[in-house]
Amino acid sequence: MTDDDVLLVHGGTPLEGEIKVRGAKNLVPKAMVAALLGSEPSRLRNVPDIRDVRVVRGLLQLHGVTVRAGDEPGELLLDPSHVESANVADIDAHAGSSRIPILFCGPLLHRLGHAFIPGLGGCHIGDRPIDFHLEVLRQFGATVEKRPEGLYLQAPQRLRGTKIHLPYPSVGATEQVLLTAVMAEGSTELSNAAVEPEIEDLICVLQKMGAIIAMDTDRTIRITGVDRLGGYNHRALADRLEAASWACAALATHGNVYVHGAQQRTMVPFLNTFRKVGGAFEIDEDGIRFWHPGGQLKAIALETDVAPGFQTDWQQPLVVALTQATGLSIVHETVYESRLGFTSALNQMGATIQLYRECLGGTPCRFGQRNFQHSAVISGPSRLQGAELIIPDLRGGFSYLIAALAAEGTSTVRGISLINRGYEDFMNKLASLGAKVETPGFPG
Repeated sequence: MTDDDVLLVHGGTPLEGEIKVRGAKNLVPKAMVAALLGSEPSRLRNVPDIRDVRVVRGLLQLHGVTVRAGDEPGELLLDPSHVESANVADIDAHAGSSRIPILFCGPLLHRLGHAFIPGLGGCHIGDRPIDFHLEVLRQFGATVEKRPEGLYLQAPQRLRGTKIHLPYPSVGATEQVLLTAVMAEGSTELSNAAVEPEIEDLICVLQKMGAIIAMDTDRTIRITGVDRLGGYNHRALADRLEAASWACAALATHGNVYVHGAQQRTMVPFLNTFRKVGGAFEIDEDGIRFWHPGGQLKAIALETDVAPGFQTDWQQPLVVALTQATGLSIVHETVYESRLGFTSALNQMGATIQLYRECLGGTPCRFGQRNFQHSAVISGPSRLQGAELIIPDLRGGFSYLIAALAAEGTSTVRGISLINRGYEDFMNKLASLGAKVETPGFPG
């Protein structure tokens, strides 16, 4: 691990100031993939400079898509006029750390009749099988061949619309259906679909391209396939997950942070919970200010869920803040079975968190009888102490950063490059908020 992948964090200083969030990590790369379907160029605005965006940009360029910066900051122009097959080794080299390539399948099957997908990476927060994706593609008429270097898919004939029921409202599988169904022959009905704001924004992108997509209130999405799609001009919705992470950092450090770009509409469940814990916020047309109003934070009971519930990506940063709440907080994680593993490091810092295999919540979930430690009881408030920390995944990594900022003394945080996957320019944002951080040999 190189020095620039290590961060020394001198804790105990409240974060105060202003930062800005751009487009959502969980939307922008998918909107970039959607441009593959078009017969005309697309313009995507509010794009963050994060690793996932760079990975997808490289993959698109390998497939002949011209990608260049636009005139305004955070703008990309994507021209898919000359889509072509890519070298297997090049795809593997670009895609090894990302799970996005699986979403290239539908568009490439439509444009080229075949697609190659290497082994997939991503954060290790639980079982994230691609079975949903492959089964969906087979239902559309694709053939899937497993080869030593990855998966090779073909569409012997034009893909056909189908009826699909997801056993779980998977975001990735819903995206796969959308990106495949829009140009499949006939109609597609997807039931038990994910309905996250990023899914809705992807639907807006596809509709701008000429797709016909209807969303019902019962998690059913109906798509009528079209023969041709054009380009789009779209401003990505703001990253509600990053905004919530900075909100939790403000709360845990007794700080005051204004998040430009944060949007109330996509953060309602988080804002309700933030207020229940004792945090304060103020909303205006440009963003949301989050702060610790003084006094004691309150313990709560919380269950994560797919949208419109409390998002799993909000859970880890909030758990750090809950270590400072008075009493016993209960967190029941129902989306990813291994997402509470990061709490062992918090215990080493002085937190008191006990994990349980039982469903400690009002709703039994799919992990309840499978021996996963997916519920947590957090006893607080705790005096956190600086420690040696190794970042396990994207949200857990930012949560370690929050804990280090809230702790007494100095923490050594290793693997910070992983945070770049979803947090644009976070080092400069930390500096602008007054955080006392430095990389070895380069004092901050």
